Amino acid sequence: MPNDPRQPPRPRDDWALFLDVDGTLLDIAPRPDAAEVPDGLRESLAAAAAALGGALALVSGRAVADIDRLFAPLRLPASGQHGAELRAAAVSAPAAGVMLLPESALDAVGSAVAGMPGVHVEIKTYAAAVHYRAAPEAGEALRRSLVPVAAATGLALLPGRLVWELRPFGVSKGTAVGAFMAQAPFRGRRPVFIGDDIADEDGFAAARAQGGLGLRVAGYAGEDWPQPATPPSFTGPAAVRAWLADLARLQGSRTAACAT
Repeated sequence: MPNDPRQPPRPRDDWALFLDVDGTLLDIAPRPDAAEVPDGLRESLAAAAAALGGALALVSGRAVADIDRLFAPLRLPASGQHGAELRAAAVSAPAAGVMLLPESALDAVGSAVAGMPGVHVEIKTYAAAVHYRAAPEAGEALRRSLVPVAAATGLALLPGRLVWELRPFGVSKGTAVGAFMAQAPFRGRRPVFIGDDIADEDGFAAARAQGGLGLRVAGYAGEDWPQPATPPSFTGPAAVRAWLADLARLQGSRTAACAT
């Protein structure tokens, strides 16, 4: 499928907007803990959320606490760890039926990747991620090492952008969209999901299932995702940030109109 982005649609104030973080809002960093939030992005997100009546959520593989750390002092509705963690109101909570990542899984992951240079293990509350951005040739070897770990611990193994994710079965970015859309201020709006990676296809599908849109950010086309089902709408995170600034301006125009 061509990786030439189409023109994204103009933002509308009747949308419910769901945004992936890494590779969508933020440029990909060598390690997750090295990611940086560009100047002005927090302000654009806050204004966009206001334009949508609060119906804007961050939906990420990161933990919600990590999302909050990145975007502080801004605190938005969020889902972390690929739908395992949800925060629509004040407190983050696990999705129904999700258990803490067992100690056995932590030990097994550590043993599986021992001695592999350039591999970084990110342990979360309900999931784990094995990043190989510094060793892109290690993907298949990691997959072979992690398949028995997933089987032994009862976790799903999900490929991603130079990462293998171990997460609970039954949750995804799509289930997160469904959970948000069942409650205010998201209920009754048209869901729009923006993401760049394989796991975001679940979010795209959930948005479309409710009459919404899935908008992909170009930039990733790995061997494990040779033909993304969703054509790209953005050239990269910078294009998403510029698009968000347009939505923020919608709120600014409305505020100015109310003042006159």
